[in-house]
Amino acid sequence: MIILGSRHVKYFNAPSDLDRVVIRVSTDVHRPRPLRSREAFLITGNDVPDGFSWYLALPGVRSFVDSIKKPIVFIPDEFNYLNDGDVVRLAPKRGELQTLYRRSSFHNSFLLTERCNNYCLMCSQPPRNVDDEWLVDEILEAITLIDIETREIGFTGGEPTLLEGRFIELVQACKSYLPSTALHVLTNGRRFSDLSFSQALGDVKHHDLMLGIPIYSDIAHLHDYVVQADGAFDETIRGILNLKKYNVKVELRIVLHKLTVDRLPEIAEFIVRNLLFVDHVALMGLEIMGFTRANLDKLWVDPYEYRSQLREAALVLDRARMRVSIYNTPLCLMETEAWRFARRSISDWKQQYVTECESCSVRNECSGFFVSSGYRRSNYIRPIINQTLG
Repeated sequence: MIILGSRHVKYFNAPSDLDRVVIRVSTDVHRPRPLRSREAFLITGNDVPDGFSWYLALPGVRSFVDSIKKPIVFIPDEFNYLNDGDVVRLAPKRGELQTLYRRSSFHNSFLLTERCNNYCLMCSQPPRNVDDEWLVDEILEAITLIDIETREIGFTGGEPTLLEGRFIELVQACKSYLPSTALHVLTNGRRFSDLSFSQALGDVKHHDLMLGIPIYSDIAHLHDYVVQADGAFDETIRGILNLKKYNVKVELRIVLHKLTVDRLPEIAEFIVRNLLFVDHVALMGLEIMGFTRANLDKLWVDPYEYRSQLREAALVLDRARMRVSIYNTPLCLMETEAWRFARRSISDWKQQYVTECESCSVRNECSGFFVSSGYRRSNYIRPIINQTLG
């Protein structure tokens, strides 16, 4: 997913037929000249160095740009977060600007494709059968501009592995240009049922790659129903086995909703018996986006109502010495015995706290809520007073 959606902006001195260009933002007036050709200088005052390919101007500094002969993008105040090292897509032909990467954020992800071979009932990014391979070329450009000190980036879809060899190319590019950056890929895992494809990914030998793969039931037909694809469970399990054969790290992801929570302890037992070798298990609260809104009555259950199943599942996994985390679930909706598994997991750009959180003593350790949680919220949200996570 892209960090922020496209916004209409005003271009000046820019080629009107230019479809798009990926460029890094700079605020350094002393930037070495050879680096300026792939950068856009963000004007924040009177000092406007020459030699940059593009210039970005917020409303308050527009009076300083009259003498600039290079392309200028007049951007609204909503882009005042832009800073040195960020990466943006400029689209003069459509009069748009889009943020692709924020250097200061810990939650940078790239949408590789909108196509998918699943049709999950709660998909937050509904698939579309479109030719969007141009995204790969754009991301390859962006990777070369990302700060080498970035802790982690993510790849999402759609289903990234439908890109076949170009997916492998992207992973290889991350290894080459970002040698200390972790890469987290969200995939349904089905494509890895092909042993040769798993081997191709393993042969890249990325230093810190994790694939997040969903398992929604310990019963095949229930998993297949959630993802709306016959045979998906069997392909996913074979894919996980193949990936581990080639030493690729795997995270199992279980989205918590009405169709999965009743059997959470049984799913945990299935994982312990059959997939003990995976590297992490994430129990994930529901985000009310995309298909989830259309299927909300079928999927919604108050997290407070399945708190005992959630605690038991986490403890089953923990007793087997597996790494387990609970994502996207506020602490006040969990049993205290499960708090030690909770993570502040919601991306900064779509996280919020509600009025009840203001006096909560564990707010800083709590995931908070998705911005989309306003569509349906728990009846049991309350501040936790004079307690800590310990």
